[in-house]
Amino acid sequence: MPGGHAPDKPGESFLRRAKLPMFLTALTAVIAGITNVVAPTAAAAAAGSCTTDAKLVPSCGVMWGGAAGGFTSKPRDVEHKNWEKLSGRTATIFHTYHKGDEPFPTKAEIAMTKDPAKPRVLLLNWKIAYGSNWAKVAKGEQNRRIDAFAQRIKAYDKKVFLVLNHEPENDVVAKRGSGWEAKDFAAMYRHTIKRLRAQGAGNVVNVMAYMGNEKWMAQSWWKDLYPGDDVVDWIGLDSYVSVEKGYYHYGTFGDLLDRKPKGGGLGFYEWATTKHAGKPIMIAEWGGYHRIGRTTDKSAVYNSVIPQLTKRPAIKAIVHFDTKNDDEGNRDISIDSTKAGLAAFRKLAANPIFNVKLG
Repeated sequence: MPGGHAPDKPGESFLRRAKLPMFLTALTAVIAGITNVVAPTAAAAAAGSCTTDAKLVPSCGVMWGGAAGGFTSKPRDVEHKNWEKLSGRTATIFHTYHKGDEPFPTKAEIAMTKDPAKPRVLLLNWKIAYGSNWAKVAKGEQNRRIDAFAQRIKAYDKKVFLVLNHEPENDVVAKRGSGWEAKDFAAMYRHTIKRLRAQGAGNVVNVMAYMGNEKWMAQSWWKDLYPGDDVVDWIGLDSYVSVEKGYYHYGTFGDLLDRKPKGGGLGFYEWATTKHAGKPIMIAEWGGYHRIGRTTDKSAVYNSVIPQLTKRPAIKAIVHFDTKNDDEGNRDISIDSTKAGLAAFRKLAANPIFNVKLG
């Protein structure tokens, strides 16, 4: 300030005036408090005492899952088992994809959840409006399809995760009467979940899975997609990062959680935890990618996962999507594109934070 004494920086005057012993005592108490909060959770996970509740939310730790064999004709169950061997851990969440009137869970999917040595739970992704549209589903025009699934899933009689039309942002047609408006998605979701509940399908735990892309988050209709806390059990996110510096979405695990709408606004994790506090978050698809023919080590992405999970307690499950060639035909999202990357991923998979038992 002109002609006067510059004000102290925040905390500077306190540190000058406070008695050092008092300050150290207070600091020790704070550190002890933090340790007491973190240590029991880590210890419980390491001891294998973390279990899931009626909504498949773990009491501690983070559920570990996988989706392997994408964009190929290979059997998903076989690829899932191969991926487990490669990664070194049973992927408790087995992610599969279906559409329309396809009968599921399939015999192979059911068999995957009956192995006592490798306990697994299904994450069923269903594009229910296939061959129709969201508005028609909401009006009841696909009730036969919903009811058939309700009977199958009740007969299965195990808890399942169900995603209705993952990444709906990418399917929105923002034109009045299209049947694919954001509000139509929310109405479809509400109708389907309420009808399943009315039919006694109490073993269905639903996941609202967003794409979480900053382009879509900036759209005026993005907020209209959310169907309501009363019909959403988990909030999901499908998000990826590039390992090629300077390429689209380059970054680490934290970057895929924090993408913000173009023009400003909350990042995805902050949005979910503030606007829908208390909802468990599932990273329903994630991975690091490089362009095919431009092999780059993915270790930095895998090494960044645990530090981010410890800072973000709302994340209760992560599911890696593994493929050598994505739907765009130019990206490798596999864990073994380099030896170093595979070693880093296996180290990640071995972390005791993922020691969660199905309740």
